[in-house]
Amino acid sequence: MTAFLKNLIRNRVMLFMVLPGAIWFFFFSYLPLVGTVAAFKQYRFSREGFWASLMKSEWVGWDNFKFLFSTNDAWLITRNTLFYNIAIIVLGLVFAVGLAILLSELINKRLAKLYQTGMFLPYFLSWVIVGYFAFSFLSMDRGMLNQIIGWFGVEPIQWYSEAKYWPYILVFVALWKTIGYNSIVYLASILGIDRSLYEAAMIDGANKWQQIRNITIPLLSPIIIIMTLLAVGRIFYADFGLFYQVPRDSGTLYSVTNVIDTYVYRGLKTSGEIGMSTAAGLYQSVVGFVLVIISNYVVRKIDKDSSLF
Repeated sequence: MTAFLKNLIRNRVMLFMVLPGAIWFFFFSYLPLVGTVAAFKQYRFSREGFWASLMKSEWVGWDNFKFLFSTNDAWLITRNTLFYNIAIIVLGLVFAVGLAILLSELINKRLAKLYQTGMFLPYFLSWVIVGYFAFSFLSMDRGMLNQIIGWFGVEPIQWYSEAKYWPYILVFVALWKTIGYNSIVYLASILGIDRSLYEAAMIDGANKWQQIRNITIPLLSPIIIIMTLLAVGRIFYADFGLFYQVPRDSGTLYSVTNVIDTYVYRGLKTSGEIGMSTAAGLYQSVVGFVLVIISNYVVRKIDKDSSLF
């Protein structure tokens, strides 16, 4: 016990720095875990409050989980969630790393910071605003995109009624909003690489592409693997705003825009079943946890130093 107290006193500055984040995680990540019991109950709210209502609600076991798999939409929403996340993870990785490398190679650093700020800005926009931006391009009557294709004699397209275009639109919008933010991590890693490695490569006659392939990419691989593993952990989560606000909740697009999060939201809005929505969230968390463990195990077998744990 004495050794423990001495360790606390010795590291008190660091512990105080960690304290705000620890408090946040306790109240918003760990304390709500108690509420996951609602996934196994038929929750009925009463005036006594959430916790009292939770304790008095009827235990229904796995019945809430059957909601996701008892309808014809179960395969559709699972397929859409996985497809979009895989596409965004893969393409986001390629474009974020590529953008970071391009920014690091700019000689004019002030111009590089200007580009970086411009690409970082969309990340701070809410999906409501992004949805209106998309509507200004895709509107049937006054949309900029229909006006552009009209110059070439092409008939206007009813974008919000044609499902076949939306897998490409949603992936593009997701990349446009997040690629600048994701590239910051890789850019910081590139700037931390010892410049003498590039100087030695230039002396040996390596061109820019050879330097990137043999120095930059290998040294970025640990952070790439870590970021990918973290993304895989949320592969069963979909960005609600992207799939709800950008398509404007158009019913004709549900076949390609309906994911687990929007499906649960619409079900909750219609039926008011809190237990069902909690079950869906628990299902997503458990699957994400299992995927991280499996992915980390595979990475650990290939390269032990690149794994998360």
